[in-house]
Amino acid sequence: MSPVRRLTAILAADVAGYSRLMGADEEGTHERLKAHRRELVDPKISEHSGRIVKTTGDGMLVEFASVVDAVRCAGEIQRAMIDREADLPEDRRIRFRVGVNLGDIIVEDDDIFGDGVNVAARLEALSDPGGLCVSRMVRDQVRDKLRYPFEDMGEQSVKNIARPVRSYALRAEVIAALPALNRPVAAAGSSSEVLPIPATNSHPSGAPRLSIIVLPFTNLSNDPEQEYFADGITEDLTTDLSRIAGSFVIARSTAFTYKGKPVDAKQIGRELGVRYLLEGSVRRSGQQVRVNAQLVDAESGAHLWAERFDREVGDLFDLQNDITGRIAGTVGSELVIAEAGRSTDHPDAQDFVLRGRAAWAGPFSKERSGEAVSLFERALALDPLSADAQSYLALSLVGRVLNLMSDSPATDIQRAEELIEWVLAASPNSAGAHFIKGQVLRAQSRPEDAIFEYEMTITLNHNHAAAYHYLGACKLLTGAVEEVIPLEVQALRLSPRDHDVGGRCWYIGAVHLLRSRLEEAILWLEKARSTWSWLHSVHAALAAAYALKGETDQASAALGEARKRSDRYSSITRLKAAPGRSWFGAPKLRALAEATYFAGLRKAGVPEGEARPGKAVIS
Repeated sequence: MSPVRRLTAILAADVAGYSRLMGADEEGTHERLKAHRRELVDPKISEHSGRIVKTTGDGMLVEFASVVDAVRCAGEIQRAMIDREADLPEDRRIRFRVGVNLGDIIVEDDDIFGDGVNVAARLEALSDPGGLCVSRMVRDQVRDKLRYPFEDMGEQSVKNIARPVRSYALRAEVIAALPALNRPVAAAGSSSEVLPIPATNSHPSGAPRLSIIVLPFTNLSNDPEQEYFADGITEDLTTDLSRIAGSFVIARSTAFTYKGKPVDAKQIGRELGVRYLLEGSVRRSGQQVRVNAQLVDAESGAHLWAERFDREVGDLFDLQNDITGRIAGTVGSELVIAEAGRSTDHPDAQDFVLRGRAAWAGPFSKERSGEAVSLFERALALDPLSADAQSYLALSLVGRVLNLMSDSPATDIQRAEELIEWVLAASPNSAGAHFIKGQVLRAQSRPEDAIFEYEMTITLNHNHAAAYHYLGACKLLTGAVEEVIPLEVQALRLSPRDHDVGGRCWYIGAVHLLRSRLEEAILWLEKARSTWSWLHSVHAALAAAYALKGETDQASAALGEARKRSDRYSSITRLKAAPGRSWFGAPKLRALAEATYFAGLRKAGVPEGEARPGKAVIS
């Protein structure tokens, strides 16, 4: 097997004072350690989707796809160990030391190598017995998802690592103060009741914000062979929802213990410490697949959102990606809106982040943009190191520039760039951060550079609808006209009710206009106008398309609407000189734009130069 590289969370653990314990009671220590592995450690690793890479006499190396899962797993094991050894004298108790790092590793023959692994081992050595030590990248990734109060240990020089490692400790006494699990963990592979999950933030409801379980989707088909499709949707949704910033998603191994059982939303919410449930069903009949999904409030049992998806079977892999991407994107927005609507007397940084996200998610306006910026600023004032607050503030600042709603574009762009560079330095594999970097580059009129960032976003999160949309926009600006429509169609498939749907239709219409496909151009531009009537350039493009098609009344009406919203349509000269001229000013599109867009506007009645005073402009 050829070696490959990947980014992963690495957990290294060993037993503090193992040689001393073995010297005092070799057989007893060995049997107790085996029991802890069998009844607690291995099941917890499985529950949090970890993979045991290798074990030694007293230690192990484990990898996790999610750094949140790795830290949560470590914290729960350490808390449970306190109760399991409570009856023994202090000097005989087994206490684990645990280190967690996030790093690039080499994978070969099921083993892992590299500095990422070595740093995890060095962090383990720095850990308190019964505690946990993590790197800065780990701490930054989990700080807004797990309310563990890590203590900054500063830069630590460790063996065989060239640079000092910034380390953070979760002390043993802090872990001891966490809520105890009410029931013992079952042995791996056994049938067991679900453990109540200790609350990991201080919100009065007790459950973490954006906390959810994806219950196994029910197969309603007559064919039991279709069970795999329902299970696949459940697993993919669990993975996709885990990518939402600030989310707390119950692992699929726990979710599947509810398969085939009656659902009591309130009981499941109490058992697992989650606020929301996502449930649904799959029915396949011939070449048709119907998927129903519902989002449920676990506290009240109320249905917050429901939708039905009907599809042709076609390629099952693409079909599954399409459905799960649509559901995950919509549910993510619904969770943010629901959380932003919860009242609290003492809002913290994350409350303000959620409120800002809800404000930003609505239709574009200068007022909503300003509200979002203000809320993210308040979040950052409460927690200056919050990656979420920094990311969303950068997004809202550059967003209002791109939507021509900024009073100081240069200042907004500069601050957005500084904020997102800090986030990327701490989280280089954050899809959201790469997307925001792409937005900054687009605002700086650097579409070629932005393409890389949007493609990186899609690599890290293939369901990021907005990344497909703006990748299409940049492809258009760089002259790759034929690549635009498939990207915009994918963005529409992933998020057909997005507030930005008008922009996606607009770019599809623009490509058809440039290619002189006038029927298709008018169809898509009318769709864009139905949701983006505020945008003058949509009306102008429609005026050009109608004029080229010979429909003069419609062209005149559309041009009139464009002129109501901007004075740049008084002449072709003025239009070409206007700031923010977008696609028709791109060097690689000038010839196409001249033959279609500008030709159409001339035909619609826009003069070449400024009209003389008192002279009517033909429309």
